[in-house]
Amino acid sequence: MPALPWPYLALLSIGYGLALAYGQLAWTAGISLALLLFAGYAVRQREMPVGRFLGHVLFLVMALALAMHWMPGFFNGRAIAAQRLTDDAARFAMYLNQDKPLIGFWLLLACPWIVGRRSFRLSVYATALGLGLSAVLALGGALLLGMIHWAPKWPEQTWIWVLNNLLLVTLVEEALFRGYIQGGLSRRFKHLDQGDNLALLLASLLFGLVHAGAGWQWVLLSGLAGIGYGLAYRFGGLGAAIATHFVLNLLHFTLFTYPMLA
Repeated sequence: MPALPWPYLALLSIGYGLALAYGQLAWTAGISLALLLFAGYAVRQREMPVGRFLGHVLFLVMALALAMHWMPGFFNGRAIAAQRLTDDAARFAMYLNQDKPLIGFWLLLACPWIVGRRSFRLSVYATALGLGLSAVLALGGALLLGMIHWAPKWPEQTWIWVLNNLLLVTLVEEALFRGYIQGGLSRRFKHLDQGDNLALLLASLLFGLVHAGAGWQWVLLSGLAGIGYGLAYRFGGLGAAIATHFVLNLLHFTLFTYPMLA
């Protein structure tokens, strides 16, 4: 069995230990941690292929439960109270989720192949390519659909939004949809001539579908943005996908109606 990245595990344990000490976690959060540890052990072992498959199934079930906040023991505090960031915007509130980030941590620890390391120069070029495409498709599409308009701003809550969006949103989502799903499908489809393209499109489609609760417009726009993120990941690795996703979100937050017109 491959060696576990103990320094990362130690930092993760310290972080959640402090959250427990300060009353942001209950002991029942240990259920999620135990199940994820078991899934990680199953995925990293090499003796039983069936065990690896079941480990991935358990992780996917846990990822859904954590993303939907179904698991007990996590007290996700509200960092930004519901308010309008501009007069004509829909109300926006933000919570610091402690359950959803476990998805990203698990992927980085149990599936290090999702990172897809590239040279720094190539990652920068891939980020520029992905960002340009996703900005035109997603932000341009939102403007055409009348969902947002030009509204430059820098609210006092911007810095907490930046930290939350980078560390607890985009990192987790890109690790899951680009690293794990797109990267995993690319490995599975490597015998196909268009395997990488098919993996990118399927991951983008799934990314769009998880936004179905917000309406068909968000499904369409998220799926289109996912194409840009997917290209950034394919040519620049996970870091490029995270940077592309985060900068697009930052452009939306600071330059346009956020999250959308009321």
